[in-house]
Amino acid sequence: MIRCLVVDDEPLALDILEDYIKKVPFLTLVKTTTSAIEGLSLVQSGAIDLVFLDVQMPELTGIQFLKIINGKCDVILTTAYSQYALDGYELDVVDYLLKPIAFDRFYKAAQKVLQNKGNNHSPVPESPAVQQNNHDFIFVKTEHKIQKIYLDDILYIEGLKDYISIFTATERIITLQNMKKMEESLPPKSFIRVHKSYIISLGKIESIERSRIQIGDKTIPIGDTYRDYFFRQIEDKNIG
Repeated sequence: MIRCLVVDDEPLALDILEDYIKKVPFLTLVKTTTSAIEGLSLVQSGAIDLVFLDVQMPELTGIQFLKIINGKCDVILTTAYSQYALDGYELDVVDYLLKPIAFDRFYKAAQKVLQNKGNNHSPVPESPAVQQNNHDFIFVKTEHKIQKIYLDDILYIEGLKDYISIFTATERIITLQNMKKMEESLPPKSFIRVHKSYIISLGKIESIERSRIQIGDKTIPIGDTYRDYFFRQIEDKNIG
């Protein structure tokens, strides 16, 4: 069970999120509050696993709140301002919910928290209100624009120190997203992480030799941590 706190200076927003939390079987509500200071105290006491946190508050902004708790619990930002979501790579949060918040979008954000807590191998309960949504593209923020990338075009993704590179057959796209969040945004049946620095498209693999994957002219290593899971996925597709 994930213990939740809602911090928002708008009583209506508190009521909506309280209602949503009660509908999700793996969430439990500890408290709702309009006071960021009270919320901060609860987080620092260790009583909270997840905070739904408003960005714009009078006594302490959501960004200041994040810096103070310094990763002590998971955070989902709630905001009416889309620029916070677009600049999200700079903040260590699980997700961003833009107001007005729809329940299906709320539920997907909650699922991310559940998966991050090590429940990836357990089935995640599907909400009756959530429709299966198989996106065939993603948006990433590059230096000067937000770029649409079709998943079928992605060969592999390479993580570097402060950014990642997405490689297609025709271009390399650089974004300040991190590998963990990129992995979460991709469909697991089509993409798999094979190394701390690489995510690959299963459909673009040309050959596998020992601990190396060939995609086009790129040779990608298979890390020890990811080896067993990767080869289990390959065996499921092996007809030989």
